[in-house]
Amino acid sequence: MKKIIAFDCDSTLSSIEGVDELARIAGDQIFQEVEDLTNLAMDGKVPVEEIFARRLDLIKPTRAQCAEVGRMYLNTVEPTAKETIKKLQDQGWECLIISGGFEPCIAPLARELGIARVEAVPLQFDVGGQYLGFDENYPTTRSGGKPEIIRSIRAEIGPSKFVMVGDGASDLETDSEVDAFIGFFRYVRRNSVAQNCNAHAFSMSEIIETHLDF
Repeated sequence: MKKIIAFDCDSTLSSIEGVDELARIAGDQIFQEVEDLTNLAMDGKVPVEEIFARRLDLIKPTRAQCAEVGRMYLNTVEPTAKETIKKLQDQGWECLIISGGFEPCIAPLARELGIARVEAVPLQFDVGGQYLGFDENYPTTRSGGKPEIIRSIRAEIGPSKFVMVGDGASDLETDSEVDAFIGFFRYVRRNSVAQNCNAHAFSMSEIIETHLDF
């Protein structure tokens, strides 16, 4: 039986929220608008699909800006993440990233952590690297997207143990689809997640030490 553990990226594998950092590059006013929208969605107060396109229309991130945020992810990686993921892999766990963030930003962090599979939103650029749009059909652009991805993976690989680790409402949505959902509170403790998760951790190393004995 395969063992799969999936991690959210923002405020989980890294201390930052990538979309907020893209917005910060775009200027103070855009940053404030985008941060407010992100927090509403992550706290479960509005559906993800209600704010997803709106944030990107405000930011219009370029390929170069996505690369800059990719470097930020590397500089803000959770301190025990790389060692923990290596231990998990040595114990037979396949590690994934399932994120509502943007694939071009997250890919460098995934490579650094040795994670081969990233489920995150593709962005589209023109030949000059200017923003054209995003894949509007990608599951994590809407509520229920992460559970949808997990169902698809389980159908693909057959019987499995599946664990999800994350900090936000979109991560908590996976609870009914996985064998264990672990709320991750090192960087932010969202009440909607804390009140509804059965397990939580404040570091990646804590996950492997206390939450995978099933």
